[in-house]
Amino acid sequence: MSERQPPYADFLGVQRVPDAGEPRIMMPYADNVQGRVGFVHGGVIGGLLEMACYEALIAQLGDDRPKIKPINVAIDFLRGGVMQDTFAVATIQRIGKRIANAQAIAWQDDRNRPIATARMHFLLDR
Repeated sequence: MSERQPPYADFLGVQRVPDAGEPRIMMPYADNVQGRVGFVHGGVIGGLLEMACYEALIAQLGDDRPKIKPINVAIDFLRGGVMQDTFAVATIQRIGKRIANAQAIAWQDDRNRPIATARMHFLLDR
Protein backbone atom coordinates (compact mmCIF):
# COMPACT_ATOMS: atom_id res chain seq x y z
CA MET A 1 0.00 0.00 0.00
CA SER A 2 1.02 3.63 -0.13
CA GLU A 3 3.38 4.86 2.53
CA ARG A 4 0.51 5.80 4.85
CA GLN A 5 -2.24 3.29 4.41
CA PRO A 6 -5.74 3.79 5.74
CA PRO A 7 -6.68 2.18 9.07
CA TYR A 8 -9.00 -0.26 7.26
CA ALA A 9 -6.05 -1.54 5.20
CA ASP A 10 -4.05 -2.01 8.41
CA PHE A 11 -6.96 -3.90 9.98
CA LEU A 12 -7.17 -6.23 6.96
CA GLY A 13 -3.39 -6.68 6.81
CA VAL A 14 -3.23 -5.43 3.21
CA GLN A 15 0.30 -5.22 1.84
CA ARG A 16 2.10 -4.54 -1.43
CA VAL A 17 3.35 -7.48 -3.48
CA PRO A 18 7.01 -6.61 -4.18
CA ASP A 19 8.49 -7.08 -7.64
CA ALA A 20 5.10 -7.65 -9.27
CA GLY A 21 5.82 -5.08 -11.98
CA GLU A 22 2.48 -3.44 -11.20
CA PRO A 23 0.85 -1.92 -8.11
CA ARG A 24 -0.47 -5.29 -6.86
CA ILE A 25 -1.74 -5.72 -3.31
CA MET A 26 -2.47 -8.79 -1.21
CA MET A 27 -4.76 -9.44 1.73
CA PRO A 28 -3.63 -12.45 3.77
CA TYR A 29 -6.06 -15.00 5.13
CA ALA A 30 -7.33 -14.04 8.58
CA ASP A 31 -10.41 -14.87 10.64
CA ASN A 32 -11.45 -11.19 10.73
CA VAL A 33 -12.25 -11.18 6.97
CA GLN A 34 -14.71 -14.07 7.13
CA GLY A 35 -18.35 -13.52 6.29
CA ARG A 36 -20.35 -16.67 5.71
CA VAL A 37 -18.48 -19.65 7.13
CA GLY A 38 -15.57 -20.49 4.84
CA PHE A 39 -15.87 -17.38 2.66
CA VAL A 40 -14.38 -13.88 2.60
CA HIS A 41 -16.96 -11.17 3.37
CA GLY A 42 -18.09 -9.28 0.25
CA GLY A 43 -17.48 -5.91 1.88
CA VAL A 44 -13.87 -6.88 2.52
CA ILE A 45 -13.43 -7.85 -1.14
CA GLY A 46 -15.00 -4.53 -2.18
CA GLY A 47 -12.66 -2.64 0.12
CA LEU A 48 -9.65 -4.48 -1.30
CA LEU A 49 -10.69 -3.58 -4.86
CA GLU A 50 -11.14 0.07 -3.89
CA MET A 51 -7.67 0.11 -2.29
CA ALA A 52 -6.20 -1.39 -5.48
CA CYS A 53 -7.75 1.43 -7.53
CA TYR A 54 -6.26 4.04 -5.19
CA GLU A 55 -2.84 2.34 -5.34
CA ALA A 56 -2.83 2.32 -9.15
CA LEU A 57 -3.92 5.96 -9.37
CA ILE A 58 -1.37 7.13 -6.79
CA ALA A 59 1.38 5.18 -8.59
CA GLN A 60 0.48 6.82 -11.89
CA LEU A 61 0.05 10.38 -10.58
CA GLY A 62 3.20 10.37 -8.45
CA ASP A 63 4.07 12.49 -5.43
CA ASP A 64 2.87 15.81 -6.84
CA ARG A 65 -0.73 14.69 -7.21
CA PRO A 66 -4.02 16.49 -6.66
CA LYS A 67 -6.38 15.53 -3.87
CA ILE A 68 -8.20 12.33 -4.88
CA LYS A 69 -11.88 11.91 -4.03
CA PRO A 70 -14.01 8.88 -4.92
CA ILE A 71 -17.09 9.57 -7.03
CA ASN A 72 -18.49 6.06 -7.33
CA VAL A 73 -17.59 2.39 -7.37
CA ALA A 74 -19.36 -0.55 -9.02
CA ILE A 75 -18.43 -4.08 -7.99
CA ASP A 76 -19.28 -7.35 -9.73
CA PHE A 77 -18.97 -10.40 -7.48
CA LEU A 78 -18.18 -13.36 -9.75
CA ARG A 79 -17.59 -16.22 -7.30
CA GLY A 80 -17.15 -16.72 -3.60
CA GLY A 81 -13.74 -15.90 -2.19
CA VAL A 82 -12.59 -18.77 0.01
CA MET A 83 -10.48 -18.36 3.12
CA GLN A 84 -7.04 -17.91 1.56
CA ASP A 85 -4.81 -15.04 0.45
CA THR A 86 -6.54 -12.66 -1.97
CA PHE A 87 -4.77 -10.48 -4.53
CA ALA A 88 -5.95 -7.36 -6.34
CA VAL A 89 -4.60 -5.08 -9.03
CA ALA A 90 -6.08 -2.11 -10.86
CA THR A 91 -5.39 -0.35 -14.13
CA ILE A 92 -6.07 3.28 -14.85
CA GLN A 93 -8.21 3.59 -17.96
CA ARG A 94 -8.05 7.37 -18.26
CA ILE A 95 -6.82 10.40 -16.36
CA GLY A 96 -8.46 13.64 -17.42
CA LYS A 97 -8.20 17.14 -16.00
CA ARG A 98 -10.81 16.47 -13.29
CA ILE A 99 -11.83 12.79 -13.54
CA ALA A 100 -9.89 9.50 -13.46
CA ASN A 101 -11.32 6.06 -14.31
CA ALA A 102 -9.95 2.78 -12.92
CA GLN A 103 -10.74 -0.94 -13.22
CA ALA A 104 -9.67 -3.60 -10.73
CA ILE A 105 -9.76 -7.37 -10.36
CA ALA A 106 -9.41 -9.59 -7.29
CA TRP A 107 -8.38 -13.24 -7.43
CA GLN A 108 -7.01 -16.01 -5.27
CA ASP A 109 -5.35 -19.02 -6.95
CA ASP A 110 -5.60 -17.99 -10.60
CA ARG A 111 -5.59 -14.42 -11.93
CA ASN A 112 -7.60 -15.64 -14.93
CA ARG A 113 -10.44 -16.67 -12.56
CA PRO A 114 -11.28 -13.45 -10.71
CA ILE A 115 -13.57 -13.55 -7.69
CA ALA A 116 -14.65 -9.93 -8.25
CA THR A 117 -14.10 -6.91 -10.49
CA ALA A 118 -14.67 -3.20 -9.93
CA ARG A 119 -14.93 0.05 -11.84
CA MET A 120 -14.21 3.27 -10.01
CA HIS A 121 -14.31 6.98 -10.84
CA PHE A 122 -12.31 9.63 -8.98
CA LEU A 123 -12.51 13.40 -8.82
CA LEU A 124 -9.09 15.02 -9.12
CA ASP A 125 -9.35 18.15 -7.00
CA ARG A 126 -6.62 20.34 -8.51
